[in-house]
Amino acid sequence: MPRKRCAIVGVGARSRLYVDAVTKRYADSHQLVAICDSNRGRLELVNEELASAGHEPVPAYLDTDFDRLVKEQSPEVVIVTTKDCFHDRYICRAMELGCDVITEKPMTIDAERCQRIVDTVKKTGRSLRVTFNYRYSPPRTQVKDLLMSGVIGRVLSVDFHWQLDTSHGADYFRRWHRNKANSGGLLVHKATHHFDLVNWWLATRPVEVYASGARSFYRPETAAGYGLSSRGERCLDCPGRSKCPFHLDIVSNRGLKRLYHDQERHDGYRRDGCVFSDSIDIEDTMNVVVRYASGAAMSYSLNAFCPKEGYEIRFNGTRGRLEHATLETSYVSGQDGAKVHETIRAGTSTWVYPHFGTPYQVEVWHAEGGHGGGDYAMIDEIFGPPRPDKYERAADHVQGAWSILTGIAANRSIATGAPVRVETLVSGLDEPARIGERVRAGGKV
Repeated sequence: MPRKRCAIVGVGARSRLYVDAVTKRYADSHQLVAICDSNRGRLELVNEELASAGHEPVPAYLDTDFDRLVKEQSPEVVIVTTKDCFHDRYICRAMELGCDVITEKPMTIDAERCQRIVDTVKKTGRSLRVTFNYRYSPPRTQVKDLLMSGVIGRVLSVDFHWQLDTSHGADYFRRWHRNKANSGGLLVHKATHHFDLVNWWLATRPVEVYASGARSFYRPETAAGYGLSSRGERCLDCPGRSKCPFHLDIVSNRGLKRLYHDQERHDGYRRDGCVFSDSIDIEDTMNVVVRYASGAAMSYSLNAFCPKEGYEIRFNGTRGRLEHATLETSYVSGQDGAKVHETIRAGTSTWVYPHFGTPYQVEVWHAEGGHGGGDYAMIDEIFGPPRPDKYERAADHVQGAWSILTGIAANRSIATGAPVRVETLVSGLDEPARIGERVRAGGKV
């Protein structure tokens, strides 16, 4: 049986999950036929890593040669792991050239780009898969299972609070994510995971969003409070680096050095920007209120400077309350030895509080690996043989759109000070797939 031909566009840190999937874990059914990036050095690095693993080098193309890549290598699937602001460019062009697409989250960063993707899917008839690995993490899948069982009835309200710590959270303020033109801010880049989980858990979509947000912590004034009166625009040569608790040494860590520092000469990208820079324009403190088509409402917060990494969520239903909390390992993207969002078992719990009954703790489902065990479960579902999934965790462009539209609406609400009707942002979107009818009906279907 011929192997499925795959190309990967964007070969930064996150691409390695897909390189390994295609060249190792599922090499018997898939073939990596090309890689593409704007940085020639990172392309060479991928082929060096492949060679050290005993794999033949693959054709490498600069981003300006993407059309030529498709013409010469004929990929059936294009995997997009570029900067968020370029997702739509490669998603749409790949579909126009006859390819199906797998893209990292977020699907894109604003309403205009989202509309372009929705229209291109309709025009070309190609498929687009958005990779929401948190759906596959066993603790999160278990929450879905409990809600589908109707244990707390129909969900009426949700309280959801996510904390990023001063290692992982700070890292967004060093990298390209620090500017909304690249990432859409954390309400799009990061919270797309969280908003997608709620859409999926409740089998619904957002209707109206109101938000507030500010850059309250990662500011020059905070640096002054740490006694950092003299600082540079990057960690590498900062005069205050010996005193700064946020200092990142991209030279001493092999992964960061090879992937970023050694490649600066090709495009000038600096991975270790100062987290207190005036050039940052994303928020670090965000509060969002969302009203859903199911009738439920959510209060959500995201803070990027906390002393711990994880979240707490509480569902209030017609038959009771479900409380779920998770602690996660912190990490720096691209760093050798990083444990990417692994779940800390001792800090993860799920409780059910029935109306007129005795509260009880649920034994949590666990798995090892990145994103709470979700990464490889998702990879197996994407690249492995088809299997039935009663939780319907696979996400297409519709779920990808509803996820980012919550954050896009939140950004607009912060800018205007007014609530935003989500349906005004993008047209031509269907309802999310009819998964979890029992969640909406409180377990009675």
